[in-house]
Amino acid sequence: MKYRRIASLKTLAEFQNYLQELGVPLPLEAELESGAAAPLAQPCVLQNGFTIGNRFCILPMEGWDGTADGRPTAATQRRWQHFGLSGAKLIWGGEAVAVRHDGRANPNQLLINEKNLRALAELRAALMAVHEREYRTSSDLLVGLQLTHSGRYSKPNRNDRPEPQILYHHPVLDRRLRLDASHLVMSDDAIARLVDDFVAAAKLAQAAGFAFVDLKHCHGYLGHEFLSAVNRPGRYGGSFENRTRFLRELVAGIRANVPGMEIGVRVSIFDFVPYRAGAEGVGEPDQPAEGDSPFAFGADRSGLRIDLTEPRAFLDLLANLQIELVCVTAGSPYYNPHIQRPALFPPSDGYLPPEDPLAGVARQIAVTAQLKQHRPDLILVGSGYTYLQEWLPHVAQAVVRNGQADFVGLGRMVLSYPELPADVLAGKPLQRKRLCRTFSDCTTAPRNGLISGCYPLDEFYKLRPEGEELLKIKGKT
Repeated sequence: MKYRRIASLKTLAEFQNYLQELGVPLPLEAELESGAAAPLAQPCVLQNGFTIGNRFCILPMEGWDGTADGRPTAATQRRWQHFGLSGAKLIWGGEAVAVRHDGRANPNQLLINEKNLRALAELRAALMAVHEREYRTSSDLLVGLQLTHSGRYSKPNRNDRPEPQILYHHPVLDRRLRLDASHLVMSDDAIARLVDDFVAAAKLAQAAGFAFVDLKHCHGYLGHEFLSAVNRPGRYGGSFENRTRFLRELVAGIRANVPGMEIGVRVSIFDFVPYRAGAEGVGEPDQPAEGDSPFAFGADRSGLRIDLTEPRAFLDLLANLQIELVCVTAGSPYYNPHIQRPALFPPSDGYLPPEDPLAGVARQIAVTAQLKQHRPDLILVGSGYTYLQEWLPHVAQAVVRNGQADFVGLGRMVLSYPELPADVLAGKPLQRKRLCRTFSDCTTAPRNGLISGCYPLDEFYKLRPEGEELLKIKGKT
């Protein structure tokens, strides 16, 4: 089946009819509301009494554009200022910041340490200043910092030289990284030392003015890999209790050493097996013929069907740890991007979608709704909305009104059209020419060692030398 472009669905009725043809259920409202009474304009009060001013959230968006020693550049500052310009009142982590050099996903990832503290504080302050200038106050704006170690996907020194740190041997992912059985897994002692690094990073984040830290557990990076370490022996593998020990130790360390610092967790709440490009470039499962895959957290042994038994237990654990801020995502951009960030056009190293991307959007919304029903006491941020394009506000309003999520998270859309939340809240028509059409250049560029950004729609990137280089790369692929 040839999937229709969202831009070709000119009316809400056409969009609804197409959803019906696909058999994809999405909550949807015809009439958009604006003003103080609108669902998306409602404040959200946290347990600590802080009031977040509306229901839009900016998801972490890396630019691969820091300095070699991990400080922000002018491009980084511009992106963060756009986050402040968006009008969203929850900034979930800004972008992934490595807690130490060997955990950087690329040689230009931001790095938190004493030397970079002032630069990170200034990055946050500039975001706040832009927001205050545009919206008069930042007293209801919550800004966090996402802390990470990239684990299996670490490339701290060269873009063309992976330096993976793994928790267990995965038959497919090891093969893709050309790892054999002799490649060492992280020891329990090394993990304990890493816990100390996260705690130190949280202390620095507090000193830089961030209101919370996100302990990243998503997208195939180290925190996420713990959740699927079912075959790992020792304290950090096997049972659910052991696989969540890393998180519990992080929380205990931060609570003991960084009093007053709030904690959030962005988690790939379900996963599927890795996919590869199959016939005619369409994605297909990359797994043994028998189809037994124990390594997909939140899925059954087929690795292709969602099982929320452990994800529900994970949310129960977060509640017991008194963590109420939870950002829900899925899968990984490295091995099954169609479930993580639905797109019609794949990046250069990807595959064509094996389903209409709207199915991926609906899957994430439905799972988040089920989890919200399970733990109504938690504050859940949903992801995967960008592909909705023109119809994003209609779905977002319905989701929030129905209590299927507390916040609507936006990532790629903010690279091309940062003011979308403000326009929706003000009742303005969308600027259609600025809508992200999921061309995936923001991924193709960094996959080829270039900085990330919206090359098709943002002249800041289009007119840079990297824009010309990206066109050449795409021409070759």
